[in-house]
Amino acid sequence: MLKFVKNHMESIMGIEIYPMISLLIFFIFFVILFWWVLTAKKEYIKTVSELPLDKNPNNTTL
Repeated sequence: MLKFVKNHMESIMGIEIYPMISLLIFFIFFVILFWWVLTAKKEYIKTVSELPLDKNPNNTTL
């Protein structure tokens, strides 16, 4: 089965760019996520982390 898929993929022109695009999207997403985590306000992180323990489900302090 894998041999069939590999032979079929080799016959498609320009397919070698898709793994590079996927890697680039993956890398950019995690760089942006890492940047957001480092620059997030500590008050916001504390508020969000306490949400599961909040007794009042209608709390809109965000």
